[in-house]
Amino acid sequence: MRYVSTRGLAPRLSFEDALLAGLARDGGLYVPESWPRFTKADFGAFQGLAYAEIVHRVMKPFVGRSFKDGDLQALVAESYAGFDHAAVAPLVQIGRNQWVLELFHGPTLAFKDYALQLLGRLFAKVMAKRGEKICIVGATSGDTGSAAIEAFRDRPGLDIVILHPKGRVSEVQRRQMTTVPSANVHNLAIAGSFDDCQDLVKAMFNDTAFRDRMNLSAVNSINWARILAQTAYYVAAGVALGAPHRSFTFAVPTGNFGNVFAGWVAGKLGLPIDKLVVGSNSNDILTRFLESGAMQMAPVVPTLSPSMDIQVSSNFERLLFAVMKGDGAKVAHLMTAFRATGRFALSKAAMAMIAKQFIGHRFDDAATKAAIRGLHRLTGLVLDPHSAIGVAAGLESHDYKRSTLVALATAHPAKFPDAVFAATGIRPALPPRLADLMTRPERVTALPNDLGAVQSFIRDTVRR
Repeated sequence: MRYVSTRGLAPRLSFEDALLAGLARDGGLYVPESWPRFTKADFGAFQGLAYAEIVHRVMKPFVGRSFKDGDLQALVAESYAGFDHAAVAPLVQIGRNQWVLELFHGPTLAFKDYALQLLGRLFAKVMAKRGEKICIVGATSGDTGSAAIEAFRDRPGLDIVILHPKGRVSEVQRRQMTTVPSANVHNLAIAGSFDDCQDLVKAMFNDTAFRDRMNLSAVNSINWARILAQTAYYVAAGVALGAPHRSFTFAVPTGNFGNVFAGWVAGKLGLPIDKLVVGSNSNDILTRFLESGAMQMAPVVPTLSPSMDIQVSSNFERLLFAVMKGDGAKVAHLMTAFRATGRFALSKAAMAMIAKQFIGHRFDDAATKAAIRGLHRLTGLVLDPHSAIGVAAGLESHDYKRSTLVALATAHPAKFPDAVFAATGIRPALPPRLADLMTRPERVTALPNDLGAVQSFIRDTVRR
């Protein structure tokens, strides 16, 4: 299995090299050169397997010779051994042919753990084999940072630098990042939005001299291995509910498009998916695009669901590459125009391909609180704002006679206690292992939205 850039100019890489590269050198994102496909017999063989074994089988065709199969199987098993629920990603029924997939049973209580716990181990294995050191750089709108830090803390040969938008993540999200005392962990609070943080990370990767000097790698969902690991929970949920003999609608609270794109990948592998529902908050660039065919930037508005406060959904480029039938030059032209003008539009034919699979719904803060409150009354579940948007978006679209709805719950409600309390009068508690989180000392450096300042920090601190 080889990997190619969505912009067509970077060299083809193995899985291992794509893992370490993160962002391609031409500014694109890596995708597989071809797509394996599971048969009905394959899906049948997944029935009854433990979650970790399904992950292993989903990933195996994509890894090639980069990892010995026994090593991959062991790393996957180790990654999920410490999750809080025996099922790892349990399903909860909320209605007729309607389910919630709980993806918050990992160490940092968010869906990012399902990929990053594995990525931390994959990186460490490769670095040990190569005898090299690497600097992981990532931007977070809240949950990626804490999950990445938890996965990479104290690992030899690895430093991790996480940028988050100052004052635009919840207090729990911030403290899960800034209270980790490990010497290889570095937190930067950037004066700006998540999009600003993401732009800084991309700019560092596009500065090839700096990238090579610091041996940078990425853990955002621009890293293909993250998308692949997330694809597995779609397959696991589908198999548990009767795939391949049922069709599915998956509803996903969406910001950077990585999580819902993993669902699209599951469909490419053969999982029968009728629709992928994109749930947006007031930063509804994706929903507006699905309605109009035009991707149009707007100012980022702070909301109750800060992990979705995004206007540049990086992973959408991977879908564009598929819609453009692998024409990297066309993708590069569109993305360059988007950066220059804040807008691009697709043809009716291209939009028809996307609309066949994707549909979008938006919820402002008032609607989000109403969804949290209504879903609690209806189902008894206490959901965080992001998960409530995902479930509510799925219910807006679902035809129970046509498909099985699986809505992704992406974060534990205790990560957003103020929003949950405002909606329900319930203040969810953190698990006992995090009970003292609010009293732990913090380590964080505030910096302006300036590439030079961030690069200087990394040069002066990481390799000291």
